[in-house]
Amino acid sequence: MVRSIATLAALSALALVAAPAQATGDDVRTHVSGHSAGGWKPHFRAARKFARSRSGDVRIAVIDQFGRINQLNGSRTAPMASLFKALLLATYLSQPGVRHRSLRESERDLLGPMIRRSDNAAATRLRDMLGPGPIVAMTRKARMKDFSYNSVWGLSRTSARDQARFFYRWDKFVPKRHERYARYLLSHIVPSQRWGFGRARPKGWSLFFKGGWGVGTGRVNHQTALLEEGRCRLGISVMTEFSPSHGYGTRTIEGVAERLTRGIGQAHCGGRFAEGPAQADPNP
Repeated sequence: MVRSIATLAALSALALVAAPAQATGDDVRTHVSGHSAGGWKPHFRAARKFARSRSGDVRIAVIDQFGRINQLNGSRTAPMASLFKALLLATYLSQPGVRHRSLRESERDLLGPMIRRSDNAAATRLRDMLGPGPIVAMTRKARMKDFSYNSVWGLSRTSARDQARFFYRWDKFVPKRHERYARYLLSHIVPSQRWGFGRARPKGWSLFFKGGWGVGTGRVNHQTALLEEGRCRLGISVMTEFSPSHGYGTRTIEGVAERLTRGIGQAHCGGRFAEGPAQADPNP
């Protein structure tokens, strides 16, 4: 969420003037793995066709179970809004003074609300505790090519391809000590914010996601998700700008998610990850 009406106005002004969207090819497909292309594939053409039929500006990036990425305007940037909070979570948990110890109750009181109900005050406090240095360092570690930091954290910019890759490789950025806790937070978003992927989760798949949006508007509506089943994973990010309303933007994301994962099933994935999704709040 954007913190206030004033911030939202600033977001609009910066998006239109100070940081114009990057021009890219419309649709790019890149093979980033040597695996076979057999089995189920994301229905990218259907998702792309749907996205193009929607009002506003829609960007999509999806990394499939073989490590291949498909994009629709995937490198064009937008204000992150609350997608920034997942970056804050990974950055804080990986700090040298945090990564190898149990979390204090005061830390959980910030991290939990920031992710599960997208608390802005908690995000601002964590950002102030960290400062920009560690946050930018995390984006470099994650090889975010399109990220730019802003002192108003919701105005920091990112792309769908950066976000899809970040979630796809999530376990590379969160210390083992805190992995179950981070998974718990991202899989227990409050019901009122479980739109988009939250309504389109494929049966049998575990969902970990974070959204970002402008309060009461369609100025930005984003979601990035990690889907897991057995040893298979999908990283998906859908970012929208200038939707007619918030509800319209959430329906765009849901429609893209439904089309991408149609017919996904479970048969092609064997075994479970050792950690699995946390079903109860762990005590790290």
